[in-house]
Amino acid sequence: MKNISKLLIFTFAALLIFSGSAYAHVTVKPSSSAPEAWETYTIKVPVEKETATTKVTLKVPEGVTFESYQPVPGWKVTTEGDKDGHVKTVTWAATDKGIAAGQFQQFSFVAQNPKEETNVAWDAFQYYEDGEIVEWSGEEGSDLPHSVTEITVAPKADAEPADHGHEDEADTNDSTTPDNSKDAATTEGDGNQTLIITLAVTSLILSIVALFAALRKNKK
Repeated sequence: MKNISKLLIFTFAALLIFSGSAYAHVTVKPSSSAPEAWETYTIKVPVEKETATTKVTLKVPEGVTFESYQPVPGWKVTTEGDKDGHVKTVTWAATDKGIAAGQFQQFSFVAQNPKEETNVAWDAFQYYEDGEIVEWSGEEGSDLPHSVTEITVAPKADAEPADHGHEDEADTNDSTTPDNSKDAATTEGDGNQTLIITLAVTSLILSIVALFAALRKNKK
């Protein structure tokens, strides 16, 4: 029976760890946009621990021109640039309690894409209240992957309409922007939740099968 108990404990522990990490990724959307477009990007920051996130720093990829950000109550935004004045990092720092456990926050900004088709990687650094810094800068498939936006003349279906002229930039910062971002985030969250539920049910079934098999073996 000790072996059976250990098996169940290990299975459920692994399931809980996987479920938490599935929601934990810091992401930048859209995942596809057109060359030279003035795009409204949204970085989504979920909390993966039982302590609050108090700061997030995003590195602006090479070839991307950061233009402006949408203010969020309770957060102070600072930027750092190179000697030519080009913004290279953007930091959102909480002026209050930050993002609590079980919550997420979205920050939107406008940037111009590179002229040529390419993939741009968004490295992000998530600061927790207890001093831990999680670096979302790994390659796709790693434990801490960065988001990647494909710059292409044929954007994917999940890409939001981009602004193709700098003169329309003011429209990207109107009151409709947060609603669009929330809709995209909701769709993404629903897909993740379905996957997690499926995996949870599968793991539970496998655990029950293993339990009955072990019980039958002990009876023999």
